[in-house]
Amino acid sequence: MDTDDEPLSEQQQRKPIISGEQLDIEAYAGLYTGRTKISRLIFIADKCDIVSMKLEALRMAYDEIKKGENTQLFREVVQKINGRLGSDYGSDVSWTSAVVRRAEQRKEKLESELNAYRTNLIKESIRMGYNDFGDFYYAQGALGDAFKNYVRTRDYCTTATHIIHMCLNAILVSIEMGQCAHVTSYVSKAEQNKADLDPITIAKLQCAAGLAHLEAKRYKLAARKFLETAPELGNNYSEVIAAQDVATYGGLCALASFDRAELKAILTFIFYYYSTVSLFNKAKVIDNINFRNFLELVPEVRELIHDFYSSHYASCLDRLGNLKANLLLDIHLHDHVETLYTEIRNKALIQYTDPFVSVDLNMMANAFKTTVAGIQKELEALITDNQIQVLYFKFITLGKRSNTNNLNILNIQIEGKPKKTRWHFCNYHQLSKLQPKITKKTQFFFNIFY
Repeated sequence: MDTDDEPLSEQQQRKPIISGEQLDIEAYAGLYTGRTKISRLIFIADKCDIVSMKLEALRMAYDEIKKGENTQLFREVVQKINGRLGSDYGSDVSWTSAVVRRAEQRKEKLESELNAYRTNLIKESIRMGYNDFGDFYYAQGALGDAFKNYVRTRDYCTTATHIIHMCLNAILVSIEMGQCAHVTSYVSKAEQNKADLDPITIAKLQCAAGLAHLEAKRYKLAARKFLETAPELGNNYSEVIAAQDVATYGGLCALASFDRAELKAILTFIFYYYSTVSLFNKAKVIDNINFRNFLELVPEVRELIHDFYSSHYASCLDRLGNLKANLLLDIHLHDHVETLYTEIRNKALIQYTDPFVSVDLNMMANAFKTTVAGIQKELEALITDNQIQVLYFKFITLGKRSNTNNLNILNIQIEGKPKKTRWHFCNYHQLSKLQPKITKKTQFFFNIFY
């Protein structure tokens, strides 16, 4: 695998890829190498509704495939192009035949060499023989066979470095096959050799574990892994993930799953630039200066985290809305965007109501850019699910005086609770009747905030 050791600080000078603007496919594809570059381009072509973007992605995928040996994937892309890019991007029979012929010759040679190694019982040679077969099948797109051969090298590993190399190969193929259980297993195996892990390899393992947790919808665990990733990653794992992805995946997963104290630990470094650490589950210590380096590559994600923590919900939700179209074109994030967005919005609603006994629904609806009826429906669901403990809501109809005689503007019956257990949406006059301990001083305190 060819890698570029360009430091993260230089990458920060690049134009952000994930933004509210239309995705720059060429810049986006330039972040990746190998099979994942092709897979991401094909994914964009399959999911994008803009014809020009779709064809551009297919054109780039076609060119990239012809640098390798995957004839099956080549035929699939030619079929998707369907002649729309002209004769230069059609079925190249001569290229396909030449690749197949070279592959057959290469396979025969590898089989002959491996048989000789087995006869001589040289463990290192046998290990390298299986590894070469894994590389061969991987290049052909036969991921199942590649995985089997990479794993077979385990019996012939004689050093910790060999084991780590085997694990990284197994992880690479498992990620592309969507086998998150295999990814987690081989990350764990590699981490058992801590003394032999260099910073770049550690960063790769953290990213791989983060992707596995993301795929399994364990968003908090995914966020922690991405936050732990060191900036040494750079673009050294471009066959799997880009540094920008670490910021985007980690930031969104953190917003959807972290509590306010955990988010504050991230923001301490992002916005105030002084050293701090935060404990997670009493055992996890994360120096978030690492994550700040990644967030500098994706200012939009950095700013929406800041908006969320600062309770600027309208701005935060606007940023999320602007990013959504591009995030839906991400091969790893696509299936999780709706869930993450729902979780983030619900957390925002909970965070908005948390400090208060009374909330003005009109103000809240404006803050979340929805109607009073819409915000009521969202709050009903969260209260019913016992996620919001606020009992009373100030409801004032614009242009009219509130009906102070009607205490039950909206009742919510909770399943499994006695019928008398209800939450009331009412104004302050009603609130003072229902809850005599709410004083004028307390009401004035609420009015300051609204």
